[in-house]
Amino acid sequence: MVESFHFRWADLDPNGHVRHSVYADIAAQTRVAFLGAAGFGLRQFAQLGLGPILLREDVRYLKEIHLDDVVTVEALVSGLTADGARWHLQHTFTRARDGAVVATVAVEGAWFDLKTRRVASPPPTLAEAMRTAARHASYQDIVRQPKPAEQ
Repeated sequence: MVESFHFRWADLDPNGHVRHSVYADIAAQTRVAFLGAAGFGLRQFAQLGLGPILLREDVRYLKEIHLDDVVTVEALVSGLTADGARWHLQHTFTRARDGAVVATVAVEGAWFDLKTRRVASPPPTLAEAMRTAARHASYQDIVRQPKPAEQ
């Protein structure tokens, strides 16, 4: 999934470049579009009683983005557990005018059951959508290690 973004005056910090928190907001918007394109919009998640949560977010700022810049953001799957309950996505921000990669956002997430308030396996249609989505070159299966028994 690739989305294109223009920036607003409110997106800038006092140094005249895009504020750090905007990158996370844009990555989130790209994920929403990514899921919506797979048939899972906010209504579907509400009906399922399920939602995506982030467990970790890593932003790498590689080059400045300014007010007049346009960027495209591509979200690709970079990891999945066998049951699809946990996933990793890699977002690549590319400046349109010169093709420079200006930032990356890597997230580790999971599906959250809104009733039990626990990480849960997704329904088969969502698991399949994630399994068949475009993959990042760094893709690796996520293998969960069993927790050591408490003493």
